[in-house]
Amino acid sequence: MKAIYRKEEISEVEEKRVTGIGGFFFKTENPNEIKEWYKKHLGFNTDDYGCTFWWKDEKGNDCSTQWSTFKNDTNYFEPSEKQFMQNFRVHDLETLLKKLVQEGVTIIDEMQTYEYGKFAWILDPENNKIELWEPIDSVFQ
Repeated sequence: MKAIYRKEEISEVEEKRVTGIGGFFFKTENPNEIKEWYKKHLGFNTDDYGCTFWWKDEKGNDCSTQWSTFKNDTNYFEPSEKQFMQNFRVHDLETLLKKLVQEGVTIIDEMQTYEYGKFAWILDPENNKIELWEPIDSVFQ
């Protein structure tokens, strides 16, 4: 990770970390065939990206969770060699990253910002890649 976070920059107030599941991504031999299977048999409303599930948070705000398939040869899950990647919604990604650095968590690359939110990636102790997402759900509506 190229960004440097100092211990003194971390607030002493404990903030929310993960606020929900942002998505579940997995590798498959044929992503389109699998999306069609889930559409036909389980009623998923699939598109090119998979299926977006809409729900409301405790304040009544619209929120989304993404289910997506990826080809087996994707490098998006690297350095993990696992067949899946979890995405967790987080409250304040920049503050959380500072805390995770302080706690010795492996952070992959730098945070990225898009119109639909901020993203960062970490590894758990078994090298499962985890995507952290501070969402802007309103962009999808």
